[in-house]
Amino acid sequence: MPDFRKACVIGWPVKHSRSPLIHHFWLNKYHIPGAYLREEVMPDSLSSFVGKLSDCGYCGANVTLPYKEQALTLCDCTSDLARRLGAVNTLWFEDGRLHGDNTDVDGFLANLDEQARGWDLNCKRAIVLGAGGAARAVLAGLAAREIESVTLLNRSLDRARQLADEASGWGFRQVRADSLDPAGLGLSEADLLINTTSLGMEGQPRLDLDLSRFPEDAVVCDIVYTPLETELLKNARMRRLRTSSGLGMLLHQAAPGFEHWFGLKPEVTKELRTMIEADIKRDKK
Repeated sequence: MPDFRKACVIGWPVKHSRSPLIHHFWLNKYHIPGAYLREEVMPDSLSSFVGKLSDCGYCGANVTLPYKEQALTLCDCTSDLARRLGAVNTLWFEDGRLHGDNTDVDGFLANLDEQARGWDLNCKRAIVLGAGGAARAVLAGLAAREIESVTLLNRSLDRARQLADEASGWGFRQVRADSLDPAGLGLSEADLLINTTSLGMEGQPRLDLDLSRFPEDAVVCDIVYTPLETELLKNARMRRLRTSSGLGMLLHQAAPGFEHWFGLKPEVTKELRTMIEADIKRDKK
């Protein structure tokens, strides 16, 4: 391995990305000589930039919005999971070929395992809010853990039905689709609720759910991490329900890429989480 390696995050815009903070924390922690940079790539320039990635000295990259789907088409090799999700967020070179994978599923599951240990032992029915790329990754994770039944709720019913039809072939016993109506959302039989929408995010409409009929041993997960504690999670904790916040998913999905680029599997520690939380709070001032 060369003495110095560098990777980057590709997006438009990308100045908001906290990936450099995460990866530089690990580079410093493990005394690895390297760098992780932001690369703001203009629309219509992704193909040429990725084609010159190695020439620019990069051993790999993360891909963020709006390029995850396009990046899939630029790889020489992609994982089965990336092809199922139709999106790539991690690139690396191996034997001279560009490989692509999607680590959002690993991030989602690792975060739930950390914050709600044993959540999947008795989980039979999950409710997923949203039908975008994040919802696809969540559904793939639930399928991997053999959750029996999923109800997919989205403001656009047609989009929910389309994703539900696709996910029905992923091993679920049942996948339903319906319109997202927080006021009429039935939670009494759900073991797990996951919000993948922007509702509840800073600057977005509220996600105000009545969790009073939610089972006492159920888990509430919100992949939003700005704010650090959404109103949904606050309401869940007031009911003493187990919760899983979005920041952990961000941290855990970064680890596989770091291992590909720098040759060591990093830990998601309390120290790392505290540092990123502090950065998010500074942004709010």
